[in-house]
Amino acid sequence: MIVKEKTVKKTKADEDNIKALFSVGAHYAYSRSKRHPSAEGFIFGIKNRIEIFDLEKTEQKIREAESFFEELGRKRGVVLFVAGKNEAERPLKNNAEKIGQPYVAGRWVGGTITNFPEISKRIEKLDELENQREKGILDKYTKKERLLLDREIENLKKKFGGIRKLKDIPSAMFIIDIGKEYTAFEEAKQKNIPVVTLSSSNCDLSKADISIPGNDSVQKCIDHILSRISNAYERGLKEAPPEKKEGDEK
Repeated sequence: MIVKEKTVKKTKADEDNIKALFSVGAHYAYSRSKRHPSAEGFIFGIKNRIEIFDLEKTEQKIREAESFFEELGRKRGVVLFVAGKNEAERPLKNNAEKIGQPYVAGRWVGGTITNFPEISKRIEKLDELENQREKGILDKYTKKERLLLDREIENLKKKFGGIRKLKDIPSAMFIIDIGKEYTAFEEAKQKNIPVVTLSSSNCDLSKADISIPGNDSVQKCIDHILSRISNAYERGLKEAPPEKKEGDEK
């Protein structure tokens, strides 16, 4: 369960963070005609027919998310990062890998969460095929058969490469644009997994446990917010108790 942070007086650090959000274009929303009713309270005004987010409120939500992920890091919880947008793929992958967490950067495979045992079998298949290729076991096949196996490996890597270390359903998920990634979001809710999202004004911001209202279509903005989230997790991880290794006494 996510405990929401109380509103506090704005500090110099908050002002600097708001300036940084402005510099990466976090304030740009959609036109009023595309605005979901849940986003109304996060809108500051309008410019050239485009609505503008209130970045003070965006900053409050980021801080709330940072507190949550910092605590998750202390517990060594697993965060699954999800984004299908082209603009989000690189920052999502980089920030997830930086803190050793799984990610889906691209198309969400239905059942990744709700049918995880079956997905695990596909990951095991990928590990097995790559291991056999490295050891030269696949050399016994014909050139055409090896080509087909190579294609299968690449297809499995594309679908499941980012979640190869996921051994169970995650402790939490960070989703870029819950409107676009509604299948991933619905699977998370079915499994009672807390969801934090960066989503624009066309999304239902009331659905996620923490919704960061902001520009979810510009790489600089996505990377900036993901960096703050991953840094918060990393801070918490530094305070986590030593990880138990196999053979340690319980």
